[in-house]
Amino acid sequence: MQSGNRWNFCITAFLVRIRQGLPGEPKSVLMKIRAGYEISYECAQPTPMIVMLSVHPSRVPDLLTPDRLQISPGIPANAYRDGFGNTCHVIHAPAGRLTLSADFLIKDTGALDDVAPNAKQHPLEELPVETLVYLLGSRYCETDRFIQIAWAKFGHVAKGWPLVQAICDYVHDHLIFGYEHASPTKTAWDAHSERRGVCRDFAHLAIALCRCMHVPARYCTGYLGDIGVPPEPTPMDFSAWFEVYLGGRWYTFDARHNTPRIGRILMARGRDATDVAITTSFGPCTLAGFKVTTDEVPALAVAT
Repeated sequence: MQSGNRWNFCITAFLVRIRQGLPGEPKSVLMKIRAGYEISYECAQPTPMIVMLSVHPSRVPDLLTPDRLQISPGIPANAYRDGFGNTCHVIHAPAGRLTLSADFLIKDTGALDDVAPNAKQHPLEELPVETLVYLLGSRYCETDRFIQIAWAKFGHVAKGWPLVQAICDYVHDHLIFGYEHASPTKTAWDAHSERRGVCRDFAHLAIALCRCMHVPARYCTGYLGDIGVPPEPTPMDFSAWFEVYLGGRWYTFDARHNTPRIGRILMARGRDATDVAITTSFGPCTLAGFKVTTDEVPALAVAT
């Protein structure tokens, strides 16, 4: 962990302790987050689309107001769950401008991402069968190209949590972040070669290296506001991170920030960005507007 990240971690941990209160206090304090988006497209012709913008089903119980997809002009939207358990909608956009939006409140524990330095790595034969797909190469995570690099760099590292953290440290230091480096076709190999990218590239590279080292890793997308850290001057965007299977459960890692964070709101999980694209259009359309909101609002006190 770099010194700057270590300082941010200390500040964040201090804020969490304030939110959670002192031992023996009668109430715990939860965060309340306002989140949402407004995304517009110009469609040259009527265009079918798959939209994946809803909060993940695992976070639905935390919603304080509905996370409802609003579509302008008003058209039908058929909801379904995909093979990874994500909520999707199928729409048929008319020619012209299409605007998708939502605005909701959600509660959160205010806790940092879990840290478990002693979490063990499972031998392949002991892994649950549903995790095995997250050991395979995928569209953006070319494990076959990284095998030699991964074992040369991390073959000596203790398995389990130390191994995943070493991979995050490497990716965090190897890539330079910048929105100008975004490309919808950039793979983990491309990002590693160019040494630059956006949050999805950090996630793809870390996922590919984890899979090479026999750690199941899956891609996550969602909201991550500037909560508990100094605000960034750039406009808010959706964020990408990843999860690994260690010690009988999934843990969150974030190679871009490389420090535990507060207030993640999961939208979708998959093998890589292909599985969780916010919109997949089956025809020509152009992005005409993009706004994402993720702000902490005054805390909600609840009885313990």
